[in-house]
Amino acid sequence: MLVIRAEQMRVFEQAAWRRFEDEMVAHSKNFSPRLSAVLGDNQLRVAVLSAIGKARGYGFTNRGPIRLYIELMLLYGSGFDTDPQYPAIGVDLRARGEQMERAERIHTTHTEYLGRVQGPSAENVLAGIKALSTAVRATVPDGGFVAEMLGELRKICPQKAEYSGEAGLNGLIELGIAEARQFPAGTVRLVALLIELKFAFGHGCSDDPLYPWIARTLKDKKIVGPEARTARLEKKAITWIKHVILAKSQGLRM
Repeated sequence: MLVIRAEQMRVFEQAAWRRFEDEMVAHSKNFSPRLSAVLGDNQLRVAVLSAIGKARGYGFTNRGPIRLYIELMLLYGSGFDTDPQYPAIGVDLRARGEQMERAERIHTTHTEYLGRVQGPSAENVLAGIKALSTAVRATVPDGGFVAEMLGELRKICPQKAEYSGEAGLNGLIELGIAEARQFPAGTVRLVALLIELKFAFGHGCSDDPLYPWIARTLKDKKIVGPEARTARLEKKAITWIKHVILAKSQGLRM
């Protein structure tokens, strides 16, 4: 009689998970080819493994729900599960119920978001990214900061701003202000830029494996002075936005 020991079972399970991880990396390349190409294989795998770990933390163990989680991560950023811009997705993730039922609700919520925000052929998103390329060069808000930022976010992508609602936008602004205090001394413009990037790439973009250039720029000790840090982040953001715009419909998110 063939006897499979516990140690052998663990080896089989580990091998199966490694194959699944490889499949999810390959799927990510097909789902978001432009972003995957810019990241490179190693960084993409870091992001995918992080998403798999988070998905399992929400009770997702089946292939379909985990794949959905990875796709949403690529679209909305690695921190989409706690992003105030997408409260309905967070509610569905943390709801009680079987994982396939929750995944179906999340997919429905995601589809509704696309219908309200993206527009035909993602034209609203493309317009928003072009507006963002102008916003990152903008001057420092000269009025009440929160009111100015609310107006700026609504100009960048009015459809998304309407979907998120004032509570979601205020939550995003508050997170940006609080987070900016963790980094070396910055300017008001740096805070505004950080909020704009959170609006476009997700509230966790400053520590997101999908956008490592943001964290590197914010934490780089070789950059001397807040003005220089702001200028470097603006330059990096503009370079990244051009990549997204040139990709047209590939990898668009907002």
